[in-house]
Amino acid sequence: MRRTSRKTEEQEASFWEKELASNNVRKKSLENLEYIHIPFDLLPFGTAGDDSALQTAEDELTALKDEKIVNLTGISNTDLKLEYGTANITPLTQYDQNYTALVCSLQKWGQALYDRGRFEDAASVLEFAVKTRTDITATYRILIDLYKTKLGLSEEEIRKKLDGLVPIAKNLNALSRQTILKLLQPEENE
Repeated sequence: MRRTSRKTEEQEASFWEKELASNNVRKKSLENLEYIHIPFDLLPFGTAGDDSALQTAEDELTALKDEKIVNLTGISNTDLKLEYGTANITPLTQYDQNYTALVCSLQKWGQALYDRGRFEDAASVLEFAVKTRTDITATYRILIDLYKTKLGLSEEEIRKKLDGLVPIAKNLNALSRQTILKLLQPEENE
């Protein structure tokens, strides 16, 4: 118990030392961040008709049109302050909140399109979400189902599509990474 207690105390001391150091980092440029831009011309915008669920999803994404969006999933505020300076924590937090809104809206839109049998549109929306490195398991689950059962792909095309998702999933900085990888490679994990 003493060893565990000592280890916990050391981890806590290390955390506070790092936190203290992060509070003294000067503001740095944010221009080199990986900003995400919504491809309005490539996604099925303007196709909702009088479907309120589809229109709501489109409206939520359109509201993000002029916002800065950055995926900072899995990066602590302390690490962000160390990297970009304490003065940037507020805009970075906003960029990450915009990212969360983006992937949640993409998931809702993809699900709604899927539920209405618009499988190709659902695939394009969910593929964009994956390109942003979303960690929403349902996005991958629906996309896998689309590839396997709804888009009329050959076995080779299915394997190629699934194999294309694996490197993205392997590089996710999220707790859902292992779950997503198991979805993508079920035969290897049985």
